[in-house]
Amino acid sequence: MVENGYAGPSRRQVLTAGALAGATVLSSGMWATEASAAAPPAIFYSPHQDDEALGLAGAILEHKAASRPVYLVLVTRGENDGLAKLMNTDPCPLTTGSDRHPCAAGGHHGVNWPTDGSSKIVPCRTAEFMASAATLGVDKVINLKIVDSPYGGPDAFARFVATVKSKIASIARQYPGASHKFTAGWLEITDTHKAIADAAVQLAREGKLTDVRFNFVYAYDQPLGSRANGAAYVLDIPAAHMATKRNAIYCYNTWAPSRNLYALGYHSVPNKLESAHNDPHEYVFTLPNNSYQFGSITAPHPEWS
Repeated sequence: MVENGYAGPSRRQVLTAGALAGATVLSSGMWATEASAAAPPAIFYSPHQDDEALGLAGAILEHKAASRPVYLVLVTRGENDGLAKLMNTDPCPLTTGSDRHPCAAGGHHGVNWPTDGSSKIVPCRTAEFMASAATLGVDKVINLKIVDSPYGGPDAFARFVATVKSKIASIARQYPGASHKFTAGWLEITDTHKAIADAAVQLAREGKLTDVRFNFVYAYDQPLGSRANGAAYVLDIPAAHMATKRNAIYCYNTWAPSRNLYALGYHSVPNKLESAHNDPHEYVFTLPNNSYQFGSITAPHPEWS
């Protein structure tokens, strides 16, 4: 199949092959042993804690239903000083702004966190991520713990791309034959997403990654009729899978301090999570064409219209 200029196995061919190879594999759940990876895994890369629930969950569940081992990689630590400051603000800005949303803490957080964006935010965001990963039933979680540092100009961006590229290449060597699923960074807002997509495209063009796909997780900021623009295909999420995806989303809107859950994901991106909750689709792109501009932090991609 040729999709958007990329000649490679179709989604259905890949899933079927994974199912046949993995037919005798018994999954032992979240912390599966290497023995459960007789079939090459499908590896999903989440730039931050919440991207997997937003725009990768339907595809994760599709691969799980096809008996494919699924590994979920958290790429960055997810430092965020702005989120720390928001959580220190009472009453909650979600409840007082013009675009109001419910606050899982009832509008008053009662926290007094360091505003370094790291010491409390990272472990609490990661607790939400791990709860989401368990809900989705992935077979392995890999936390790369890369400092989220592509900001500050082209040099910082390039260094971050190089770091991510090295880590992804190492994973590809460890799991030969794996498929690799990223977010469509060139369509998205943050430098982190763009840089990870750059690293993936470079590795694919160097022949170091095969069966590369990109889910557009920022689609849920777009009007419903525009979300599929330029996509290779739209994944229709079955009702049972959508129920599980919504449960993964709820992991980011749960207030349970005893479990380190502070609804940080919802406080960070309430509109995206609400939109993804209401849209039973995911928007999947293949490798961009040769006009792709590496290191283009803010320029729109030519395939988006």
